[in-house]
Amino acid sequence: MKKSILVLLVLFYAGKTAAQNQPEPTAGKSTYQNPIFGGDYPDPSLLREGKDYYIVHSSFDYYPGLTIWHSQDLINWEPLANALQKYVGDVWAPDLIKYNNKYYIYFPANKTNFVVSADNIAGPWSDPVDLKIGNIDPGHVTDDNGNRYLYFSNGDYIGLSKDGLKTIREVKHTYDGWAIPREWSIECFCMEGPKLFKRGEYYYLTVAEGGTAGPATSHMVISARSKTPFGPWENSPYNPVVRTQSSDERWWSKGHSTIFEDHNGKWWMIMHAYEKGFYNLGRQTLLQPVEWTKDGWYKIPDTIETDKPIAKPNGTAVARFSQSDDFLGTALKPQWKFFQGVDNSRFKVINKSLVIKGKGTGVGNSSPLVTVPSGHSYTADVEMEIEGDATGGLVLFYNNSYFSGILADKENILANLRGWQFVTEKNAHKRHVYLRLKNINNNVDMFYSLDGKKWLKIENSAEVSSYNHNALSGFLGLRIALCSIGEGSVTFKNFNYTPL
Repeated sequence: MKKSILVLLVLFYAGKTAAQNQPEPTAGKSTYQNPIFGGDYPDPSLLREGKDYYIVHSSFDYYPGLTIWHSQDLINWEPLANALQKYVGDVWAPDLIKYNNKYYIYFPANKTNFVVSADNIAGPWSDPVDLKIGNIDPGHVTDDNGNRYLYFSNGDYIGLSKDGLKTIREVKHTYDGWAIPREWSIECFCMEGPKLFKRGEYYYLTVAEGGTAGPATSHMVISARSKTPFGPWENSPYNPVVRTQSSDERWWSKGHSTIFEDHNGKWWMIMHAYEKGFYNLGRQTLLQPVEWTKDGWYKIPDTIETDKPIAKPNGTAVARFSQSDDFLGTALKPQWKFFQGVDNSRFKVINKSLVIKGKGTGVGNSSPLVTVPSGHSYTADVEMEIEGDATGGLVLFYNNSYFSGILADKENILANLRGWQFVTEKNAHKRHVYLRLKNINNNVDMFYSLDGKKWLKIENSAEVSSYNHNALSGFLGLRIALCSIGEGSVTFKNFNYTPL
């Protein structure tokens, strides 16, 4: 990304990149394998313009928020812009749309719904506008006369002004969902994530039901259609269009889907799911084809399995994205987010270094800088210089109450195990040290080095599979975090992320 500190994380990333997501390179291959976004990328909303595809996900309490990714092959993605700079709280399930040559993202946060807009998908994006209406998961649709509406998770809808910046008229109810058999193991009915489009004479409404988490068999994709955007809605005979049938499957709680037509006239479904054994990665983004029946319903082809290789869409791929960072330039790269808001006065990127002023008395209240790990096993390491009475750290962070990792003050190495922090190596360095986490299938070993070459393992390790929503709530994923705590500052250099 480039440009000034004021808009740092918003603008273009210098050099071709692709998401840190596709676990295996697909160049030269005729197939891809899910996920297309590995790690915590939930509630995907996709927009196509010609050969270009754009996607945005829930960004929760990580800011800058609402990162927009770009692709021309649906498999490899590059970060393009962050649409949300101003802190408005915990951001859930957005909807990215285009109307009359203007782009909009509708999203819920802080018990209301907001919209941001832009004339160019790459920004600049407006400050969020409060639509002053509750409910969650707004889904945008227009009728044949160009009138605009927002649907919500409970089957209600409301009109929008032509400029899309305020709601008009009264809320109306139109859809009650699909009745889930009582004998099925689900978390809750919990209808959510309405996405609407028109094909032929029908409007199609796609929702999720069954609960985002809970049992593996909870979340599912439900389809309905109507000849008006207001109902009455006819449920699909193929419901649930997608559902995890057993906890033996790799992908659990599949749901929250967007249905779309690609540039070549083929139809696809993008959705999220948890991965068996790696619930702590959060909800990952999956892609699979759909087909249309003669009687006008979409369904999954009988030959398609979510966890098996799938024929790639046609399109042009971009180079693979690197999560490693040497902090060149004056702006942070797009993989980095601050937990609970950005304070631009607190940090700077300068001289191939990232300098962050200390904050708080511990990891949980330090507003750490985080990035999403994309796979099951990896190493992450960083060089640190400590100034004043600061403490720097490299930790795995779920939220401000749950985290584990390795830290250093001006002379000691500290371990943090589930919030229990203590000195584990006394007088180990003099304000300059390298830290490393090695995560092998949720077993995390911790290391430090004085030269970045010879690594010394501390006695403490952590097991992190329990850092997940089913155990801790919050709908989050475990992220790699850089922490600057206390009085003083920490200078970070040469962050390296290596998949294993």
